[in-house]
Amino acid sequence: MKTFIAAATALAAFYALPGAAQAQDASPAGVYGSIGYANAHTDGLDLGAVQGRLGYRFNTWFGVEGELAGGVKDDRVNVGGVKAKVKLSNQEAIYGVAFAPLSANTDLIGRIGYGSQSAKASALGVLRVADGQSWNFGVGAQHHFDGVNGVRVDYTREQFTGSGSGHADVVALGYAHRF
Repeated sequence: MKTFIAAATALAAFYALPGAAQAQDASPAGVYGSIGYANAHTDGLDLGAVQGRLGYRFNTWFGVEGELAGGVKDDRVNVGGVKAKVKLSNQEAIYGVAFAPLSANTDLIGRIGYGSQSAKASALGVLRVADGQSWNFGVGAQHHFDGVNGVRVDYTREQFTGSGSGHADVVALGYAHRF
């Protein structure tokens, strides 16, 4: 029985390795980018942003990317019986990215990085600005339909630092492009 299991494992590895090698060879190094919509949920608020990323893939497995976002959807929160309007002003972050190629045009993505955010809240004619930093980590996937143009979806957890500790859960969907 042990011999059968070993033989089956060896046979499966033999047939799986050429596909893995193809996926590695077809995942080009170089510049990539994406633009899309991100929804951030934190402390009962749902804020929306247009988000852009620009990155460089060093090889099949690793890369680095920068991210910028600007708020486009605000939300309202009740503070002491007063409705306050909250909007993300901007967000920026830098990430180390790990890629796990599933095929020539499809990757799973893991990333970890550091970012900063700025939000505005207004109520009864008073405006407050809050800035914060966060350690960010997330997972996602991307698929390029023709090897260049595609779609990317991901989830990122922003874990805020300092006195304003808390977190945001960010889900993003966008157009992806390899240059």
